[in-house]
Amino acid sequence: MRRLKCAIAGCGGIAQVHAAALHQQATAELRAFCDIRPERAKAMADTYGGTAYSSLEELLQQEKIDVLHLCTPHALHTPMAAMAAERGIAVFTEKPPVINEAQWEEFQKLGEKVPVGVCFQNRYNPSVGLLKELLASGRLGKPLGARAFVTWHRDAPYYTESGWRGSLETEGGGVLINQSIHTLDLLGQFLGRAASIDATMTNHHLKGVIEVEDMLEAHIDFSGSPAVFFATTAHCTDSPVLVELVCENGTVRMEEQEVSLRWKNGGREFHQLPQPLSPTTGKAYWGQSHSLCIADFYRSVLEGTPFRNDIPGVTDTVELMLAAYRSAREHREILL
Repeated sequence: MRRLKCAIAGCGGIAQVHAAALHQQATAELRAFCDIRPERAKAMADTYGGTAYSSLEELLQQEKIDVLHLCTPHALHTPMAAMAAERGIAVFTEKPPVINEAQWEEFQKLGEKVPVGVCFQNRYNPSVGLLKELLASGRLGKPLGARAFVTWHRDAPYYTESGWRGSLETEGGGVLINQSIHTLDLLGQFLGRAASIDATMTNHHLKGVIEVEDMLEAHIDFSGSPAVFFATTAHCTDSPVLVELVCENGTVRMEEQEVSLRWKNGGREFHQLPQPLSPTTGKAYWGQSHSLCIADFYRSVLEGTPFRNDIPGVTDTVELMLAAYRSAREHREILL
């Protein structure tokens, strides 16, 4: 079996999850790491093998790789992806792929040059698969509406000690673009492309500390199925994400890997689905399907077939995210 030579740019927390997943992949060979803090790149090279570099430019000059993983601050995803694409290197980037409309226009063109994948790993969760199967089967009937809640906790040091979070220039936003974009993405997975969004945002608990929002709420019209969306990092803990769909024949509620159904005829069902992987690194709220997502991307590259999270596959979510920010800034509904 052919193994794709790969490298990781950015050696912070989420890079540890990528590295652990790649280390287990029969189709991947980790060759290099880079970080502006050379000691972090060296630590990963010592753990997984390969060479450490202090810049992506140096890595790309010295290494012959097939895939570049981007685990860097948000604003760097698009320019670094472009650097790799110019050299014919496939790109697998952490979310978000872009932080504004200008970057999105540039990012969309990269797929014409190389395979590009975005890490929306929660699409691979067993609970998400069950909801999609239920909707496709017709048992639930037509979706009438939905609600989604992300109530997590991020304190001041999370931002001030990072060197980039909390800044519009480098993070691009707050609770939506960083924490709850996955949940916004899942609403689209269940309900399709949104027709419009009306959003508001504010900063409740870190005034004077961050430039970005710690709360965003929105009313989203998914072509006749309205959804209410609420996300905050001002909660006292990281509570399980809640997604609930109200349908003609019943209501289905998902909290992590727990799925409960209340049928209109009075019947009830409860499903406790297994975690996709035993977590050995990272944080529980990141989800545990990174390995599945990464393995699927490598399969698609080797086979030359479409990837579930390629640029066309994430377009609806990215454009909905950008529209949410535009709506909140301009205080008006945005049509998509």
